[in-house]
Amino acid sequence: MSAHILVIDDESQIRKMLRIALKSVGYQVSEAESVATGLAAVVRQQPDLVVLDLGLPDGNGLELLTELRSFSKVPVIILSVRSGDADKVTALDIGAQDFVTKPFSVEELLARIRAQLRDRLPDTAPAVLDDGNLKIDLTRRLVSCNKLLVELTPKEYAVLAKLARHRQCVITQKQLLEEIWGPSHGQDTHYLRIVISHIRQKIGDDPTSPRYLMTEAGIGYRLML
Repeated sequence: MSAHILVIDDESQIRKMLRIALKSVGYQVSEAESVATGLAAVVRQQPDLVVLDLGLPDGNGLELLTELRSFSKVPVIILSVRSGDADKVTALDIGAQDFVTKPFSVEELLARIRAQLRDRLPDTAPAVLDDGNLKIDLTRRLVSCNKLLVELTPKEYAVLAKLARHRQCVITQKQLLEEIWGPSHGQDTHYLRIVISHIRQKIGDDPTSPRYLMTEAGIGYRLML
């Protein structure tokens, strides 16, 4: 059975465009135009992924996302004209998996949807991630590159493991810092930058053209593996 996508957006033209694009590649599509109808649709239809606009007529999409996360782990991609880092960070911290800014490329959005659906697992990532070059064994806590063991510090491993468990998803700097360094370190971004730099050096990931550790400027990081 094809995946079911719920589009929550108050712009009928956007909904129509997405409906046509999503159905053309085989997805089932449902639509809602407000916070109230969106939440009701999630409860009633149990979609596989939600595309959510932040500017809705009866409230803020962030309010919908907060309520949604109280009862559902369904992947959410934010689609919004709001391009500021603050909105992106807030949405990701609340529980969105990705953020796409309007105007947007339909092909890019479809690629992000495919990534979320392909890698969606309810609670855990695969025990071993391996693309033939970089291998992360989450059970044995081992990382290797080109079949050579990579020696990581506890903090370096913790950051890489967190990104690996949520691969393809943006994890905010605040999430990483508070979970790994502690609740009082949410703003200590320099600690995280140093650790990311060391991980890249050890796995041979060029920071000017990274293959694995992608930086979302001012927001966080995602692992492409």
